[in-house]
Amino acid sequence: QVQHVESGGGLVQAGGSLRLSCAASGRTFSNYAMGWFRQAPGKEREFVARINRAGSITAYADSVKGRFTISRDNAKNTVYLQMNSLKPEDTAVYYCARQTSSSDYSIKGFNYWGQGTQVTVSS
Repeated sequence: QVQHVESGGGLVQAGGSLRLSCAASGRTFSNYAMGWFRQAPGKEREFVARINRAGSITAYADSVKGRFTISRDNAKNTVYLQMNSLKPEDTAVYYCARQTSSSDYSIKGFNYWGQGTQVTVSS
């Protein structure tokens, strides 16, 4: 019933910017907090950012604070991740998902993962 489609990834040089989008299906998008995760080759999927239902409260991994901004437009069923000052270590596949447990920011607290979008940052 719920589908998430990520887009906006690409190849950029260090210091550049990208804006990722996650389009959600259904009419209950605004009922759920949403998160962005990323997974680099050979590594486990890790938390990047989270936004509450109303879009008024956000949380970020220490590695992206001050550089990434999560936002949402509930009228468009879309969550965004603005990524500035990109670093090579940001290279990964980025995924969005619905949060099912407000106390758990690990992958176990989210479901309905999208297919991911590749972000590659060259040095």
